[in-house]
Order: sequence, then structure tokens, then C-alpha cells
Amino acid sequence: MNKVSASAAEAVADICDGASLAVGGFGLSGIPAALIDALHAQGTTGLKVVSNNCGVDGQGLGLLLATGRISRVTGSYVGENKEFARQYLSGEMEVELVPQGTLAERLRAGGAGIPAFYTPAGVGTQVADGGLPWRYAADGSIALASPAKEKRSFGGRSHVLEHGITTDYALVRTWRGDTHGNLVFNKAAANFNPLAAMAGRITIAEVEELVEPGELPPDAIHLPGVFVQRVLALTPAQAADKPIERRTISAPEARETVHG
Repeated sequence: MNKVSASAAEAVADICDGASLAVGGFGLSGIPAALIDALHAQGTTGLKVVSNNCGVDGQGLGLLLATGRISRVTGSYVGENKEFARQYLSGEMEVELVPQGTLAERLRAGGAGIPAFYTPAGVGTQVADGGLPWRYAADGSIALASPAKEKRSFGGRSHVLEHGITTDYALVRTWRGDTHGNLVFNKAAANFNPLAAMAGRITIAEVEELVEPGELPPDAIHLPGVFVQRVLALTPAQAADKPIERRTISAPEARETVHG
């Protein structure tokens, strides 16, 4: 039952070229940075990534993008990653854009063994009708477009059929976890992490604080160990390394000078 890997390199060693990955995080919040770094160092390429976004330039999944390691992305947000946008628009990478709530449910459904579901999200748009650019040609024309999806009416309202997502691996980050793989996420860092963890056939979790079985109250566990195959204990420095995507500060208040 002990699922602890000795190092990040060991945890990702069998992720081969062309593998599909579900990756947790939102922006830079809750990203499995140590596992991404190890995968980058390993040189794995041709990866098919399912993630809300692809980090930012030079951080998170942006590291893999910068070296051309990702061939396809299923996500909901290009965001502020200029390299992501460049590769997509130049035809170097295939991108399937999905409404954010639909992406979350597709991951959850895949992890729960639900092959497909109907949702009203996207009805009346190219999400349902097809034609979204998945890959551009070098001249800017559309080389590959999304297909039309099956639609059905429920209660007089049109819905579109969406398929659950499963991947070869999942990389996630968590606040606390035990050696059996039971995980507890902290505040906003939960985001897509539990859903990505459910979708992976082999799920690898990097843990800020690793404890022994029984130390986590059962009612505090957010994701049971049945969904997790490997656990990586982060060093204190790795656990504390939480970059901020965009820092915004207010201008200092003007102080009135009193002359006596």
C-alpha cells in the first residue's frame, strides 16, 4: 500500500513520448511544478495534455511548451501564455478549447466511469455545431476543425453530448496526503486537481506534507487513495515555492504633512 516514490524523476520515469496527461492547477495555483520539472528534464515529447490552461511563459506547463514537448492541448483558457498562443496560431500544436465547466465535468465523468453526458453549455455556438479551429495551417487557414456534436432536447431545451475524459497519467499537487494516496487539497489550490486525479489511469500526486495512514481524519479527505497510484513528498523548499502569476498592489496612500 505504500505508494511513495523516492524522487520526482522516479515518479515520472515511465511517462513515454506521446502519452496523455491530465494536469491539475489553475494559472499557477496548485500546479504540480516538481513533477512538470522532472518530466521536462526527462525529455518526454509529443504529450497530449488536458488542463484548464498551460501555465505561463517559462513556468508550469509553459516549460514544456517552450521546448516543443506538447503536441495537443484540451483546455479552456489560453490566458497570458504568449508561447501557447503562438504555437496554436502557427499550426505547431493542436488545441481543443472547451467551456470551463464542461471541461471540469468531462474529467469528473471520465474518472467516475461515465462515458458521456448531455449539457446545455455551448448550444448554439461552434462548440456544438462544429467549426472551431483545432489546428491552423502555416498560412493561417484552418487545417483541422472540430466536428459537430450530437444534440438532444430535454424538457424543451437543447443539450449537446460531451464525452468523458480519461488519460494515461495525471499529475496533481496537494496540501496534505498519506502514504496510501489519500489527499487533502487547500482552498483555491483544489481547482482542477481532484478532477484531473480521477481522470488519470496512473495518478501521481506531489504532496506538501506527507503523513502516515490514519493521521488524516476520514471526513477531511477530499480524494481517496483508490484514485492515486504514486505519491511524491516535496522538500520544504519545493512546498514553499508558489509563484504568483500576476502581482497587483495598490498605490501607497498619500500622507498629509502636518507642520507644527
